[in-house]
Amino acid sequence: MAAGSRTPHRVVVLALDGCIPFELDIPHRIFGGATDARARQLYEVVTCSVRPPGPVRTSADFAVLVENGPEAAATADTLIVPAAYERGLVYNEGRLTPELAAVFAGLRPGTRLVSICTGSYVLAAAGLLDGRRATTHWSEAERFQRMFPDVKVDADVLFVDEGDVLTSAGVAAGIDLCLHIVRGDHGTEAANDVARRTVVPPHRDGGQAQYIRRPVPEPQLATTSAARVWALAHLHAPIQLRDLAEQEAMSVRTFTRRFREEVGISPGQWLAQQRVQRARQLLESTDLSMDQVARDAGFGTAQSMRQHLQSALGVPPTVYRRAFRTDAG
Repeated sequence: MAAGSRTPHRVVVLALDGCIPFELDIPHRIFGGATDARARQLYEVVTCSVRPPGPVRTSADFAVLVENGPEAAATADTLIVPAAYERGLVYNEGRLTPELAAVFAGLRPGTRLVSICTGSYVLAAAGLLDGRRATTHWSEAERFQRMFPDVKVDADVLFVDEGDVLTSAGVAAGIDLCLHIVRGDHGTEAANDVARRTVVPPHRDGGQAQYIRRPVPEPQLATTSAARVWALAHLHAPIQLRDLAEQEAMSVRTFTRRFREEVGISPGQWLAQQRVQRARQLLESTDLSMDQVARDAGFGTAQSMRQHLQSALGVPPTVYRRAFRTDAG
């Protein structure tokens, strides 16, 4: 839904046999809880099946009664495919079942497509990920890549945003992706509000790398968390890699290695993300000039901030401020 629009964006969640109840409900919890400054719903969320209305088996010891058939998918502005254990033809051969093929054939042009966890198999089987970056649960990444060699699989991230097609990593990464979508549609404040009420972090640093099983480090070894806390308190100032390493009394080389192991990205990438986030918050919630926002976020100059936001968000700061000021609407 565009900023200021009163028509809720319609999110349709596809419930497949063997669906995981937790993942099936993520879109309802996040999008269903998103409201604007006047407490108006920003999204309408419905669930549909590939069959006529009726019970759908789950991965638990109960079924869910889905009241919408496949025709509901044709009304979606965003279609979300959560993971399902009973993947059959899709999982074993990389091909859509006739029912799934009919669902995708009936989608309106421009429908945004989202997968949670191994729901990515469905999007890939539909040919929608060919030539694109995508992710899935880290334990499935190698198999997924072999089955769909034209997909550029990134197993280290929590989600991938390709604009009209978005994929998330395993399970709870679906929350991260849904919050990311709310943030992109309606700004940081809307996403943060949903996150607070859901009691989850509005943004998790790093990627799946921090969750893959690895040898446990020795207990006496320090983490890099103190350096991250220090950096967030000093974003307005120039921060060098050696400054971060000094906060942990580590060499630059050791700190860089440890940081990437814990966070999943380099210190420089993480710092740039935090500065973009700070700039977004200031653009949305203050009337500070572009030069002051750039200084407070640590970019130094408005031109530097413009380049970073254009790269990260696809729009310059002035356009972002007009779209996402919290008093808009």
